[in-house]
Amino acid sequence: MVIVRHLNLTDYRNYAVVDVALEPGPNLFVGRNGQGKTNLVEAIGYLSSLGSHRVSSEQALIRHGADAAIIRARIVHDGRELLAEVQLNRGSANRAQVNRSQIKPRELPRYVSTVLFAPEDLLIVRGDPSARRRFIDQLLVQRIPRLAGVMADYDRSLKQRNSLLKSARARGLKSGPLATLDLWDDRLVQYGTEIIAERLQLLAMLGGPLRAAYEAVAGDDHRPVLLPVLSIAGTDAEDESAAADPTEGVEPGAPVDLARIAERFRAALAQRRSAELERGLTLVGPHRDDVFFGLNGLPVKGYASHGESWSFALAAKLASAELLRADSSLGDPVLILDDVFAELDSRRRERLAAAVAEYDQVIITAAVFDDVPERFTAHVVRIEAGRIVDGPDEAGGPAQHEPLPAESTHD
Repeated sequence: MVIVRHLNLTDYRNYAVVDVALEPGPNLFVGRNGQGKTNLVEAIGYLSSLGSHRVSSEQALIRHGADAAIIRARIVHDGRELLAEVQLNRGSANRAQVNRSQIKPRELPRYVSTVLFAPEDLLIVRGDPSARRRFIDQLLVQRIPRLAGVMADYDRSLKQRNSLLKSARARGLKSGPLATLDLWDDRLVQYGTEIIAERLQLLAMLGGPLRAAYEAVAGDDHRPVLLPVLSIAGTDAEDESAAADPTEGVEPGAPVDLARIAERFRAALAQRRSAELERGLTLVGPHRDDVFFGLNGLPVKGYASHGESWSFALAAKLASAELLRADSSLGDPVLILDDVFAELDSRRRERLAAAVAEYDQVIITAAVFDDVPERFTAHVVRIEAGRIVDGPDEAGGPAQHEPLPAESTHD
């Protein structure tokens, strides 16, 4: 199991410096809206997701007027304690350490496992395809941290290929062989095939936990499903004029044929070559894919009620947590529920409480104390205007506030 015992932030969001002690089991952060509750759990979530659930730019995480923000967390895993640290910089690459030894920031999910659910996660079901890709890819990186490198390699190859396509478009090339483009096709297929294959396997594995979590939260079986929508199969989820229907299905436990995926990827690139040259844009690959979220055979987006959409998004996150606790060497992830109970009636609050009560550590934020079931109020931290007003600031955690040493710099 993974337990966060202490959190220290420097120049993060509205906090100049803050220290927060946490306990195994439930932890409740209480304070009026805008006081900094979500900033605390956002920082914890960053250590495992390498991103924010609220903003896409890390610059927003750095306190106004500061050059860098630092997140330090004292973590306990199976009785072994470690100090995980990351420094977010405005003008240079981020830096990270574990027990004062330098690591690449993308290696942090090897040491910290969290699953965070917040109202913003409704975008997973109601937003554009990028929100669903981000949800799947963050879970992939948590389960298989080396995939962060594969995704970075894919993004670099995609950027280079798009630059070449734009250059060819500017020169008026509409068709014909382009030797350099063929080279970037190879890179795109190499990295993209692995990403597609891992996504397919993950979606298959999520099916059972999703159904169980949805029924636990909603109290009904509405047959929730997650199905891949693949551009290599002819459906471009980023093209608003095209219907995004599920085009590929994978049975749980069924092997994924990498050679077959690569073959279809190459064929799709060849088929779309003229269109790509006309638009100066890569139109095939995992960056154009989507995930079909369905209830009772219909898309959640556009058909489900607010309550059903909320239940589906929450169930998807709970299914992620179940998957991590089942197959991760870290055991139970830290489960974070950011301002969730205010959205639920008393019956759904109790259902959710029952569904998460057995996790080793649950961190909850709430604006109103009475919104939270009593079983989660054993350890309460009250927050006001960026201050812990009745918490043990002096608890024995990482009180150091100096920046990470320069020699720990990594690209």
